[in-house]
Amino acid sequence: MSLNHSRIDPESRAPLKAFLATFPGGFNAIADIVERRAAIDSFYTAASNTESDEEGLSIQTSFVPSRDEGRSIEVRSYVPKSNTAKKTNPGLIFIHGGGMVMGNLDIGHENCKMFATRLGLSVFSINYRKAPESPYPAALEDCLDVTNWIKDNFQDLNTDLKNVGLYGGSAGGGLVLATALAARDAGTSYFKYMMPIYPMIDDSCSTQSAKEFTDIGIWDRRANIEAWDWYLGKQVPDSYAAPFRATDLRNLPSCYSDVGELDLFRDENIIFFQRLVQSGVATEFHMYPGAFHGSENIAPESSLSKKIWERRIEAISKFISM
Repeated sequence: MSLNHSRIDPESRAPLKAFLATFPGGFNAIADIVERRAAIDSFYTAASNTESDEEGLSIQTSFVPSRDEGRSIEVRSYVPKSNTAKKTNPGLIFIHGGGMVMGNLDIGHENCKMFATRLGLSVFSINYRKAPESPYPAALEDCLDVTNWIKDNFQDLNTDLKNVGLYGGSAGGGLVLATALAARDAGTSYFKYMMPIYPMIDDSCSTQSAKEFTDIGIWDRRANIEAWDWYLGKQVPDSYAAPFRATDLRNLPSCYSDVGELDLFRDENIIFFQRLVQSGVATEFHMYPGAFHGSENIAPESSLSKKIWERRIEAISKFISM
């Protein structure tokens, strides 16, 4: 089904049109995954030297030991200068999006800076492995290894282990839920809250919204099916690979999430977060009319995008002050 673009938030249409003029058909119209990654990387303008002080932040890169001997995981930390002398800061673990196949630390760079400066958080951003070169469970293993590293080194990281949350959008949102589920089941969870933003969680791609949105150009049905195929390889997915499949959602951290009305993840998110509430997990969930997948990043100056971001900031502020 082709979307009637008049349903898109009016202030967000022009930025979307400009984006598609630069990248006709969107990133996913580029068949070669290496070229596609280069295109999405070029869209983000993170500072070239991230090992520096910037906008009142200390920004550093660490290489965290992996469970795989001889390999490490790149983590970028953002610590407000005003907080560096404190013994502990609230922490936020940031997991970037990209459909499990694209993205790096630069994708979330501006958002991580914003979270650290506005909320006084120590933010840790994870550069996890991507499919198809590294299919499931590589990305989840990297996220778990980094969260365990933070748990083991929280004092050196000046982080309050009782006040740490998980944040991620799209594929990152799916990994937030997978990380929370896996840590709960392993008895290693220490997360106070989680914010899986319009998470990618249903490998079946069978809901109405997953079938409906085929031509917006940001993240559509064809790209979603392709990404799930690459991420899973030939494996049968479990509840960590595709959290929509999870049957036990009890005892997970308090949750905030949102999704756009015109996002192909809309229906799987509605179903999942309803089940989360029914499982006894405190959950706040918003659906925004006129918003498409990632529209708050494509059209950041629209009134709708500003509302989306302010509600997320407000949610984190409430979580860390509880």
